[in-house]
Amino acid sequence: MYPAEIVMPMKAELTENGFDELVTPEEVDQALKSEGTTLVMINSVCGCAAGSARPAVVMAVNNTDKRPDKLTTSFAGFDITAVNRVREHLLPYPPSSPAIALFKDGQLVHMIERHQIEGRPAQVIARNLIAAFESYC
Repeated sequence: MYPAEIVMPMKAELTENGFDELVTPEEVDQALKSEGTTLVMINSVCGCAAGSARPAVVMAVNNTDKRPDKLTTSFAGFDITAVNRVREHLLPYPPSSPAIALFKDGQLVHMIERHQIEGRPAQVIARNLIAAFESYC
């Protein structure tokens, strides 16, 4: 488990931009099984989370008229039981952090895995997310 003093600034990058934290399995189930659209980002301490994933989700939600009803996040290596529950909802995708997923009416409709984040600029990932928002939100 990562120390709180390392994780908290990385969590704040999303929570200060309107993302709700999912820290328990019950919060995950409630958020992901609800009606409407829910974006969930599995946050991480890695460089691709800092350089691409977090900036991309913030960029995407702030640069589109169509956006998910709920913005949520859980932190790998810190919110352990919550992330494990998110990963159950993401099957058959293997565990990945960072990762970005869009749910509609409780069903996974769009997934961006770590290998689709690494080495890509935030703008490319944001465009991918905006296209998903336009299709599902």
